[in-house]
Amino acid sequence: MQESSLTNAILLLEDGTYYKGQAAGIKGIGTGEICFNTGMTGYQEIFTDPSYSGQILVTTNAHIGNYGTKSEEVESDKVQIAGLVCKNFTNDYSRPMADVALQSYFEKNNIVCIHQVDTRAIVKHIRNKGAMNCLISTDELDLDKLKQKCKDIPSMEGLELASKVSTKSSYEMGNEDADVKIAVMDFGTKKNILRSFSERGAQLKIFPAKTPAAEVRAYNADGYFLSNGPGDPASMDYAISTIKDLMQDEKPLFGICLGHQLLALAHDIPTYKMHNGHRGINHPVKNIVTGYCEVTSQNHGFGVSPEAIRNSDKVEITHINLNDETIEGIKIKGKPAFSVQYHPEASPGPHDSRYLFDDFIKLLREHKKTS
Repeated sequence: MQESSLTNAILLLEDGTYYKGQAAGIKGIGTGEICFNTGMTGYQEIFTDPSYSGQILVTTNAHIGNYGTKSEEVESDKVQIAGLVCKNFTNDYSRPMADVALQSYFEKNNIVCIHQVDTRAIVKHIRNKGAMNCLISTDELDLDKLKQKCKDIPSMEGLELASKVSTKSSYEMGNEDADVKIAVMDFGTKKNILRSFSERGAQLKIFPAKTPAAEVRAYNADGYFLSNGPGDPASMDYAISTIKDLMQDEKPLFGICLGHQLLALAHDIPTYKMHNGHRGINHPVKNIVTGYCEVTSQNHGFGVSPEAIRNSDKVEITHINLNDETIEGIKIKGKPAFSVQYHPEASPGPHDSRYLFDDFIKLLREHKKTS
């Protein structure tokens, strides 16, 4: 182990609950909303998912770092989590394909970590009390001072984060000779979502989150994609307005995660903050159109209102969560627009839902023929 792993650290929750452990990563303080992920693999993809911006992550898998890190296995250009809580921080690894040990990786990305804590107890506490703000400190250990600092952490409810993790300028990827073009609204998109489109023959232009509809429309895409991302969707008036504008084009539109919530908001379906969210690679979802069930990868702390959808004449339900019956997919009635709450690209993770990319590409081509 690195010397830093022998330094004391503390995890303090908003309700005053605290846990003492050992430090890894950099020396300092990390703040955010605490959440947990139940995935057994894929920690590097999780760390670099922009949807985790502003969050302290608890991993339920006992060993983190045991297969190192690899430069290609990322969902964005940097680590997005605000800090890590884990049971066993394993700096030694034996994977030949790995590039860097986790300690060095965290040092490079300025991430704090606490380990040697009872993650089972922490997860049970979050499940009972709900998601809340917290901090990890690996230098200041005075509880009174930390409690004061914890009070200054902004609430995730009402927090706009998508524009902070979005690309700063538009760019293109994919085959220039592709038969379909997709305009991507980047609210914190994962790299494998973009790859999933380009591998199916599409050309993409990725736009910053606050790009006006007129500028997106000027690309003359065959359809629009609304990406995943962090924060409270209800705080994103700019995105909701843009989506309403783009919907007037009657072109195919597909949304994932935050994009799903924004599509709902654009059709008068409110969102709400969940008790502790869905994060993991083992969530069962039923496609009520086909009757088939899917094992899905998920990462979200907000949901769309089931009651509002069931009373809506604009939106219909296509997918439901089999654990808690939350809404996992919708379709806009009379429009070529649909979305899902989960992540069909799942890298790594189950492949059950990748058909959604095929469905969207097929919809784009069919719409192009008839338009």
